[in-house]
Amino acid sequence: MNHLCIDIHTHILPEHIPNWKKKFGYGGFIHLEHHKPCCARMMQDDKFFREVEDNCWSAEKRMQECDQHQVHVQVLSTVPVMFSYWAKAQDCLELSMFLNDHIAEIVQRYPKRFIGLGTLPLQAPDLAIKELERCKKIGLVGVQIGSHVNEWNLNDPNLFPVFQACAELGMSVFVHPWEMMGQEKMQRYWLPWLVGMPAETSLAICSMIFGGVFERLPNLRVAFAHGGGSFPATIGRIEHGYQCRPDLVAIDNPVNPRNYLGKFYLDSLVHEPKMLEFIVDLVGANRVALGSDYPFPLGENVPGSLIRDMKFDAATKELLLSGTALEWLDLKREKFV
Repeated sequence: MNHLCIDIHTHILPEHIPNWKKKFGYGGFIHLEHHKPCCARMMQDDKFFREVEDNCWSAEKRMQECDQHQVHVQVLSTVPVMFSYWAKAQDCLELSMFLNDHIAEIVQRYPKRFIGLGTLPLQAPDLAIKELERCKKIGLVGVQIGSHVNEWNLNDPNLFPVFQACAELGMSVFVHPWEMMGQEKMQRYWLPWLVGMPAETSLAICSMIFGGVFERLPNLRVAFAHGGGSFPATIGRIEHGYQCRPDLVAIDNPVNPRNYLGKFYLDSLVHEPKMLEFIVDLVGANRVALGSDYPFPLGENVPGSLIRDMKFDAATKELLLSGTALEWLDLKREKFV
């Protein structure tokens, strides 16, 4: 049986990125060096960040590969290194608008194949809310945000108005780890990506739970990347901490963290059948959606293959491959079939 298949976790860049360093007068921004056909280096000033291929910017190439992978629809978001929360707020707004317009244009061109998430200058919540409103106007259905914003974790009162605006506007939120904690101690073995990223996602989930964000905004639809990182495997420890030291843990929200299982969404990117089974048991199939991290190597090589190979029944697979995604995004199946 061929289910509609929606991949909620894919990253895209414009093929040509302005020279922000020249424009803004300071560095740290990403640009692309197109050094050979269908290939480019992502450069942070003069520092090599990663090599990307044309499937990172070409909608047409993506659709070809999606057809091979049996993925009908991709949810597009920028590459997290582009967030630029460290930059001057006005500059980050300009960069965000450029990236958001690019994604919106692809969605307008191929509305049955792509869904768009924007990026926001979260270091300036007032500007972020204005850009969130504009994102909705240009056809994006949500935003991707980082696991923290400079010194602010996601429970920070400065960010609450942005979450409130997302809930009021019906905009979905996708939380992706970035600027991994402790990376200065993890220079070798790609550890920021292997150890830091799962910890960052758990930090984001715990911050939103303990900070009362989900409690105060029950209609906010939030999905977390990489199967929730290390959070699902440590919920027992987190709950026990809440029970044995409420004086340290429950200071902003008296509710048991376990009560929030099923109140937020996870993507399926766990690379392990037993772990996928575990998170589906933990939060429900209606809270887990296919996410592949396309087109990057740490993602799922053939998006959706882990779900398809599982012994789940047809109804569960349908939820994991598209039903949950549609609910998180508040979209109708008919739009894509």
